[in-house]
Amino acid sequence: MSRTLDIADAVVTELAGAPPGTFALPFTPQRRVLPQFELSELKDLKVTVVPRSVENSPAARGLTLKDVQIDIGIQKRLGKDVDSEIVPLLTLVEQIDGWLRQRPLQAAGNAPWLKSANDPLYASEHLAEDRVFTSVLTVSYRVMV
Repeated sequence: MSRTLDIADAVVTELAGAPPGTFALPFTPQRRVLPQFELSELKDLKVTVVPRSVENSPAARGLTLKDVQIDIGIQKRLGKDVDSEIVPLLTLVEQIDGWLRQRPLQAAGNAPWLKSANDPLYASEHLAEDRVFTSVLTVSYRVMV
């Protein structure tokens, strides 16, 4: 299997294995390669893990460092009170980031976390057009092969 998919699956395993109460909202993470949903599917919170990119660099003779980026999409269709409904979702994004920063990915050979980015915090066009909160957290891990 692809090393990048292995890392994405390990992120799912790490999120799914968090103790109850770790996150403000309950969710079941899912790895997908095409994260597209109908609006009706977004009435329930979706946390989708998607492989994003790989950057290779030499490490030593015969070894390569792979910096693997994974996107974690957090999506939910909101009701009429967008301002108050968005608060726990933004909190969830921060909690997911904090959880992943604290630990290497055991299911991927203890791949260490390198960095995270969440820019923009959420897609304002999704809120304006469809009242859908969409935030993408990009996390990076390093593996040697």
